[in-house]
Formats: sequence, C-alpha cells, structure tokens
Amino acid sequence: MGDPKGFLTTPREAPKRRPVDLRLMDWREVYEDFPHDHLEAQAGRCMNCGIPFCHQGCPLSNLIPEWNDLVYRRDWREAIERLHATNNFPEFTGTLCPAPCEAACVLAINSDAVTIKQVELEIVDRAWDEGWVTPQPPEVKTGRKVAVIGSGPAGLAAAQQLTRAGHEVVVFERADRIGGLLRYGIPEFKMEKARLDRRLVQMRDEGTLFRASVDVGTDVSVEQLRDDFDAVVLAGGATAWRDLPVPGRELDGVHQAMEYLPLANHVQQGDIDAPAITAEGKHVVIIGGGDTGADCLGTAHRQGAASVTQLEIMSTPPQRRTEAMPWPTYPMIYRVSSAHEEGGERMYSVNTTEFVDDDTGAVKALRLVEVSRGADGRFAPVAGTGREIPADLVLLAMGFVGPEKGKLLADLGVELDERGNVARDEHYMTSVDGVFVAGDMGRGQSLIVWAIAEGRAAAAGVDRYLTGRDVLPRPINPTDRQIA
Repeated sequence: MGDPKGFLTTPREAPKRRPVDLRLMDWREVYEDFPHDHLEAQAGRCMNCGIPFCHQGCPLSNLIPEWNDLVYRRDWREAIERLHATNNFPEFTGTLCPAPCEAACVLAINSDAVTIKQVELEIVDRAWDEGWVTPQPPEVKTGRKVAVIGSGPAGLAAAQQLTRAGHEVVVFERADRIGGLLRYGIPEFKMEKARLDRRLVQMRDEGTLFRASVDVGTDVSVEQLRDDFDAVVLAGGATAWRDLPVPGRELDGVHQAMEYLPLANHVQQGDIDAPAITAEGKHVVIIGGGDTGADCLGTAHRQGAASVTQLEIMSTPPQRRTEAMPWPTYPMIYRVSSAHEEGGERMYSVNTTEFVDDDTGAVKALRLVEVSRGADGRFAPVAGTGREIPADLVLLAMGFVGPEKGKLLADLGVELDERGNVARDEHYMTSVDGVFVAGDMGRGQSLIVWAIAEGRAAAAGVDRYLTGRDVLPRPINPTDRQIA
C-alpha cells in the first residue's frame, strides 16, 4: 500500500479536457497532459484492499493494486512490466475502456474511485517515451502456422501472444489498413492512430505478418486457409449492424454509423480530402445513445453540423446507483462524454416512426413519438406526443446484432449459438477442429477490454491445441461471466 492515508487525504483528480472551442478545431485527443507527480498522488489513493474488487471488474485480471503501488513509489519501469503481464495494449484500454474496474473499486462504495484508467494510460505512455516498450520475438519457433482473421483488439492480442509463443502468425484484414474498428471505427479525438501504429511496428518486429485488403472466404478460400495453416482464429467482430425498418429508411441521407465514421478516419489518414458523407451545415439526428452515437456526435461537431440531436428509446438514466445496480456492478447511470460536453441535444424515451422525404428522394425531417415502457418491457407510444424535427443527415447507431453470416462462416461450417454468435468451448474452439473464435464474433457486442482478454484466452487455447503445453495465460473462459 503506497500511502496509508492517501484515500483519506487526496481527493480524486483526473486530467482536464481541452477547451471545447479549441478542441473542435482539430481531431487530436481531447485531454490535456497530466503531471506525473499528480498521477503518483492519485495512485497513492489505492488502498491495496484485502479483496481487490477492481480485479472482479476487469476481464483482463489486471494487477491494479500492484502497479498503483509501483507508480506511487515512482518505480515506473516495474509498473509497465506488471501492466504488460496481463494487457498487451494498455494504451487502447487506457483511452477507450469505460473502466469497469473503477466502478468495482472499494472506494466507490461511498467515495470517488481511484483513477485506475488514467494510471494505466500514463504508465504505458511513460514506457513508450522512455523506450521501455520493445519487441519480444520468440526464442524458439514451433514450426506451426496460425491464421488470425480480423485485426481488431481481439485479433491483435491473439496474434501477439501466439507469435511470442513461437508460432508463425498471419493476420488477415479485409480493410485497406490493419486495426479493425480501432482504425476505422474509433474517431481520432478518442484515440489517435499513432498509438495503434507504434504497436503494429512492435508486432511486425516480433515476427507477426499482416495482410490487409484480403477478404478471407472470397480472396482466400476456406480450403486454401485450412491447407496453409495449422489453426485459425476468427476475430472478425460483431459487424452486422442493427437496422431501423421504418418508412423512409431508403431515403438519401439515412446512413448507418459505420458507413459514416470510417470516412472521417480516412480523411485523417490522408486518403481523401473530404468525406462522401458529412455533417457540415446539416441538421444531424443520431439514433442511439451509446458510445457509437457519441462518436458520431463528436465527429459531427468537428465537421460543422448546424445542429445535432441524439435520440434514445430508453428513459433518462439515473444520476447515481440504484438498488438495481449495486456496487460492484457497472452502473448504467447518466454520463457526459467529451462529445456531449461539446454540444447537441439528448432526447430520451422517444421512438422514430418515419423519415420524411423532401420530394427529391432525400430526408428532410424525422417523425418521432414519446414512449413509455410497460411491465412486460415493451415500449408503447404516448398518445398526442408525435412531432417532427429537421434532419438532413440521420445516423443509425443502435448497436450490432452479431457477426456477419457470410461466405467465411458458411464455408467453414461453424455452429452458431442461440444468440447468433459463433459457438465455442471452454478453450475457445468452435465446432470445427482447429478453428477458434475470440472477441465479439463469439461473445457478441462488448467492450474492448473483453476483446483483448478473449484474444489472450483464445491464444492459450490455440497453443494448447498445437503443442499440448500450457504456457500462455488464460484470463477467462466464455462461460465465466456475463457480458459487461
């Protein structure tokens, strides 16, 4: 325990966000630098609990009290070693994870949780700055080859673990660059892509091979895949988006969020000068109140939208925990992200009934109605509450329903579970021998921290299958916990 009285004498402090008017002029990450001495004091708030419930909240089983203590004692070099022992990519979780560990912090029972997520991010940023993050190529090669399909956090985690275990690993990605949703789903202001690129350099130097612009199942047949590789890891994510089949859905200007967000990333990568779908000068309506909706919101602000309205069918969340969401569970409370802080209107308990045509085939407005939720859980319209709001651009951000049921899964012949995800056993193997699955493709839409944990766990299953040994860490199995 760093400071025995730290949690009593040091208030919680987090980095400040850059002023809204300034950060809307660029696409850089929104937070200002956080001084190391401030962070060391924050790490000293950790009580090193006898039962650290932050571990319960973290699917990666991060050694949180240990690296908090090391940071407080200014042993940053050892802190990154402890952090990397359980997490391949702390910079991804440090910027993108909603921090269920903090919700489970014992201090959160009646006070402010330890700033675990910020400590994590500062450790890895300091490690990169000091040159402590270096390639770790295997000392001995196994002679076995593994194909990883998908280069999001689950695929990258599995690939790095398997490469370091001595296997020859090839990562296939159908997009033109490696990174999956980290590359083309997460806006630059949430995570600058330099964080991703430097990890990919490390992985290449360790021996991982990457093949972008390859759609496995089409460009490479399943037969060729099985002939060329001793094992396959499916890590393509839950990319089948939820649609909204209401009148006017076919109108120009109504798009899925994942048709919109990647274009802004392509602009930042320098591929194009301007996106084909832009919010500039438009009245934007975002349907869906989750993280993807917030990503659309921040993107629309930076593109110069005339107005932005975000709709959510659920009622306004409570400000604090209720009896239905006791500690240490992750509470579904009202949160204000950096994008919400930048402007726009949030509307709860409303449902879209129609997109209105401007007589040229483009959307000009959206009709909605207020709803109430009955005892059976169904939403019913409230009489007399229908109205129309202007909408030149509508973005559907209602989540994902599972993996795409395309040629790859069909040709492999893998079984699906009752939720439509790829079924797997306790070692992450599918119904097809030698074919494994990790991340959202097997779990369903979830958090980045789960994706990394599952990638690591699936890698352990693959290594066990190929060699019979048990050397890679296995943080979870598919039946350990419910989706966070």
